[in-house]
Amino acid sequence: MADDERAAVKTYVPRYQKQEWNDHADQLEMSQSEFVRTMVQAGRREFEIPTNSEPTESNPDTESGTADLEDRILTVLDQEEVLDWDELIDELVADIEDDVDAALSTLQDENHVRYSGRDGGYVRMDNE
Repeated sequence: MADDERAAVKTYVPRYQKQEWNDHADQLEMSQSEFVRTMVQAGRREFEIPTNSEPTESNPDTESGTADLEDRILTVLDQEEVLDWDELIDELVADIEDDVDAALSTLQDENHVRYSGRDGGYVRMDNE
């Protein structure tokens, strides 16, 4: 397959998430495919695994996560012309909530955690 030849990728997400993505894509005047492709590429920058866990001279922020937060802020500001402090915080918190939701879903699918009504929250399954 040539490097520029297109291929389909399918994923299944909860209905509410698809609606959120559609709404966001509409706000950005993007197709759903373009939105998902763009967001995946943006997300991949945050999840690159360094070959050395120690911070390097060229990237002293690796350990603190400052660079990741700066990237998130720039991404949010690319989507909106102007945001005041509270609006920016709301956008960043929404991103974190989405990340937590996705991580919990993965951990539940892999049977590492489960929601326990009796305990009133999430519990580790590997400790049981």
